[in-house]
Amino acid sequence: MSAGQIAVLVATALGTVVALVLLSAVVSLRRQTRLLAAIACDLEDRTGPLIDDARRLADEASVEMERVGAVLDSTEAVHATVDSASRLAYRAFANPVVKVLAVRAGAATGLRRLTGSEETVARNGIPVPDPGRGERTGKR
Repeated sequence: MSAGQIAVLVATALGTVVALVLLSAVVSLRRQTRLLAAIACDLEDRTGPLIDDARRLADEASVEMERVGAVLDSTEAVHATVDSASRLAYRAFANPVVKVLAVRAGAATGLRRLTGSEETVARNGIPVPDPGRGERTGKR
């Protein structure tokens, strides 16, 4: 055998080995591709219902948020009504209440001066301190 024939024989053997390695790689890649496709199908089967549930829950949450918004609007309207009603009641009753308290204090003072004693005033349920007495000691 000549050197050229040996080179061809080595090249052929080397080419055959490379072809076998590449064929093995292709078979392995094809197996992995099928496995990946099966995993993707399984993942799709499992996540499909979860995605549907998530969409349904998002729709329900949207409806609930609209209800909450309506409740907040109603609450704000009630708050405004109660606020205006309380202002109106304050304006309506503040002046007469002050007048009644002033008349009561005046009547108590007049009664005390007429009777000359604090005991009579206290028995009538209208305790009025004597302005001539000291605040802390109760003595003149």
